[in-house]
Amino acid sequence: MEIRMKWYYRLGFMLLLFIVLFTFLKLQQIWLPILEVIMTVLLPFLISAFITYLLHPVVEKLHEAGLHRGLAVFIIYFLFFGGLGWAFYKGIPAFIVQLKDLSEHAPEFANQYRSWIDTIQSRTSAWPDGVQDRIDENIASAEKALDRMLARIIDALVAVINSLLIVAIIPFIAFYMLKDHLLIKKAAWYLTPRTWRKHAELFLRDVDKSLGGYIRGQLFVCFIMAALSTLLFWMIGMRYPLLLGLIVGVTNIIPYFGPFIGVIPAAVLAATISLKMVVLSIIIVFSLQFLEGNILSPLIIGKSLHMHPLFIMLALLAGGEVGGVTGLILAVPVMAVAKVAIVHAKDHFSRNKQLVRGGD
Repeated sequence: MEIRMKWYYRLGFMLLLFIVLFTFLKLQQIWLPILEVIMTVLLPFLISAFITYLLHPVVEKLHEAGLHRGLAVFIIYFLFFGGLGWAFYKGIPAFIVQLKDLSEHAPEFANQYRSWIDTIQSRTSAWPDGVQDRIDENIASAEKALDRMLARIIDALVAVINSLLIVAIIPFIAFYMLKDHLLIKKAAWYLTPRTWRKHAELFLRDVDKSLGGYIRGQLFVCFIMAALSTLLFWMIGMRYPLLLGLIVGVTNIIPYFGPFIGVIPAAVLAATISLKMVVLSIIIVFSLQFLEGNILSPLIIGKSLHMHPLFIMLALLAGGEVGGVTGLILAVPVMAVAKVAIVHAKDHFSRNKQLVRGGD
């Protein structure tokens, strides 16, 4: 009887939870605008916190080597934001020039693309109607997906330009977060309920142990991949090497599927030049992927995640289905945090059961 009542209690709790979630989603017209305002205000602080998280270990190593913390913060801050500013100063004009040239030649690419589509349709016109219809549907869906991707890229660029004030304030917030890291840590410690402090500290330590090295190493590897691909595209005479190199670097964040996504723009643009350029572009991307998978990642990242590749692929499929490219990028970090949370929850419930048995 007692076991049955426990099951009734659990089912009732789950039913109540679904009702609350349903009501919450139905009222999104009320809380969604408020959430957007809150996220707009918090966004520079979140970005600054991420930058602080990336740079803090380097500051700590310099401080442990005998350098004053303030001086260590200043050196790392100057090198990071100085290098970032120099890269933007040199890279943004070239990026804008290539983007402008791409937009000016877009009609030529569109005509070339349309001729390919017409060739495919003419060669498959004799195929059965069902197969031909399916090919037409896939072509139409690919065109829509490309249009959506270009629209998102343009919207993102416009959003960055419109948010220059937010972007400009991030270095100042990051500086004070690096400088007053101990004060922030102490404030978070005292604001956390006393019964949660030890568990929260262990949880955050395990998350940092599992995820910190992966994120820092992955960003460094992506930077190397972007620089190498840009250089190699430029050496073979490929058009828009900076744009293509950035795409290869960004998509390299996605394990396993990143190279296949990154090679598509390069192959499409190379096809407007020659078949030889297509082959060279594909060779470059997959050669760099071989270099990354067998040398760079094992050397820089190692096996910091401690997750089986099957779980990583499962996370990527789920992330791609839920959030598209953004979901693919965030899938592995979310999976790593979820893994640590599950392990801690399991240990917590195991300790509670042992305490209950000990009390009996």
